[in-house]
Amino acid sequence: MDRNQLQRQVALKRSSLFEQQFLDPQQFVQLEDLEDDANPNFVEEIVTLFYKDSARLFQKIEQTMQSRPIDFGKLDDYMHQFKGSSSSIGAIKVKNECSQFKEFCLAGNAEGCFWAFQRVKQEHHTLRIQLESYFQLRKQAGLVRHV
Repeated sequence: MDRNQLQRQVALKRSSLFEQQFLDPQQFVQLEDLEDDANPNFVEEIVTLFYKDSARLFQKIEQTMQSRPIDFGKLDDYMHQFKGSSSSIGAIKVKNECSQFKEFCLAGNAEGCFWAFQRVKQEHHTLRIQLESYFQLRKQAGLVRHV
């Protein structure tokens, strides 16, 4: 496949991430605008940090949900942190699921929190797959330098 075809695929993949509302175009484009010769992989690095931080927060949420009695305030705080991280990369679907989780926390609904957390993790995982595909296409198209 030639470079032009790959670049078109990158553009289509990026558009589909926006159209399917995986990513907020305004937020994601702001991140992309920060890439330059000094930081050619900036967006991928930010996304990698997001996923590392997510793993830490998910572990804290799971531990808190297993404790008795459940500290819904602590759960809400952890999810608030995660929702903020999700917003910083423009992860729309993940952020929306975080809001649902937070509503169950406010209601003191442990079962609702459990099911909402499963949806948060599912959207988080789906986004990860989509973004990995996008970043791989960018590399193949030569749009990102290998450092």
